[in-house]
Amino acid sequence: MRLPQTDESRVHDPLSAGRRLASRATAWQAGAAALVALAFLPLGAPSALAAAVGGGAIVAGSVVAALMALGGGIQPAGMAVGRLLAGVMLKWVVVFAVLTLGLAGFKLPPLPMLVGVLAGTLAFVLANLLKR
Repeated sequence: MRLPQTDESRVHDPLSAGRRLASRATAWQAGAAALVALAFLPLGAPSALAAAVGGGAIVAGSVVAALMALGGGIQPAGMAVGRLLAGVMLKWVVVFAVLTLGLAGFKLPPLPMLVGVLAGTLAFVLANLLKR
């Protein structure tokens, strides 16, 4: 005999909430990167591309961090914190690698790239503050 599902009988899945929050934050970051790239477009294509690369570096880093932190399923607290810390470290390794590639490899202007990074980072903070 099955009991009807009520709000009390549903199982809470914290990983799905984390995945939703991570995907929302990534979407906000991508939107901020696109807006900053559009804002730099009147200054020329290299500036717009640099802003997009800066914001894209943050987006790529956040995706890597989310995959690392949330990819292991339900684990003991020590392992979960370890995966979270490893994800944050890997995020910044990805960000610095993309920025180095943009600066040294493609000779993009640094100021628009920095503005893209800042916009992506602020979008992450806003997405986490406005969880609605």
